[in-house]
Amino acid sequence: MKFIRNLIFLSLLTSLNITSAQGGQDPVVLFETSAGNFEVTLFPEKSPVTVNNFLTLVDLKHYNGTIFHRVIKNFMIQGGGLNASMEKVGGVTPIKNEADNGLKNLQGTIAMARTGEPHSATDQFFINTKDNANLDHSGKNIRGWGYAVFGIVTNGMDVVMKIEDSATTAKSGRRDVPVKTMEILQIKRMKTLAPGSGAGK
Repeated sequence: MKFIRNLIFLSLLTSLNITSAQGGQDPVVLFETSAGNFEVTLFPEKSPVTVNNFLTLVDLKHYNGTIFHRVIKNFMIQGGGLNASMEKVGGVTPIKNEADNGLKNLQGTIAMARTGEPHSATDQFFINTKDNANLDHSGKNIRGWGYAVFGIVTNGMDVVMKIEDSATTAKSGRRDVPVKTMEILQIKRMKTLAPGSGAGK
């Protein structure tokens, strides 16, 4: 099974147009959720600003106790910015949109959520549960900026799909909220991939 997962991972990296950086190491984070755990490998060579922002928030335990508050079947699961009371965690400065880094919103990739303003992403992210080419960068304008991919699920995609399968409702003025709370118990740095096995320039 591990061999098969490695083949799938390598295939996804090829699809994302990612090659290994000489001597580089790609950080891996562990998502511990109420639905189970999964691992995400980050791409600092392609998305340096986004990865730095995300890991800073991870180290500050900003995401601990937040939820997946928006779940849409055959699309994505979104979280990281609201707690179980549907209150915004907040306090994060918007970052540069790096969606022009060449990475695509393929199934299993993680990208930054934002408002209609291209450079408005702060703490919320989403994981694509299908290929979403309509979210990719196509031009440096309001309609074409796209959503910045900065990593990919490399273990536990079944947990992501379990969250995606949640029954949803409207709550606190928001749609597509899971009926059963999908809590992010914590996100923590896990390990780094050995040189030659991950993302780079």
